[in-house]
Amino acid sequence: MKKIGLLSDTHSYLDEKIFEYFSEVDEIWHAGDIGSIEVIDTLEAFKPLRAVYGNIDNAQIRARCPLNNRFECEDVKVWITHIGGYPGRYNKRIREEMPLDTPDLFITGHSHILKIMPDKKYDLLHINPGACGIVGFHKIKTMVRFAVDGKKIKDMEVIELGKRGAIE
Repeated sequence: MKKIGLLSDTHSYLDEKIFEYFSEVDEIWHAGDIGSIEVIDTLEAFKPLRAVYGNIDNAQIRARCPLNNRFECEDVKVWITHIGGYPGRYNKRIREEMPLDTPDLFITGHSHILKIMPDKKYDLLHINPGACGIVGFHKIKTMVRFAVDGKKIKDMEVIELGKRGAIE
């Protein structure tokens, strides 16, 4: 079993509470709009990191993080990308690629809107952890913690870090 801490849209800001909430996770996954190389370095120094670049990320971040991060965690096929949409409203690139290599777990960022929902068409779970940075229109900083055990995705927890404008 692996415990996962999932976040997105940090936009160069890491709330100190992230380290408290993710102290027991095995890996951190970041769904893009990292914002600065320091965020990557800090997260990598804390836990193993899997990340993708987002639309605000510079060439330095893009050199370290791919557009798509596809891998297996336990027996779950995972696909992380920043801009992907969500079930029934995937963007064109995702609609073209999804049938060719369908994951069990599809993770996106970008919208700053937390969503955890099944996609019945592709028989997968979609997660967007919302945004845990202080830039954007979201009102509450959010992230997600869960476990992958064999083929099961379980123990899903939504974590609220406080109001977007609050630097704590």
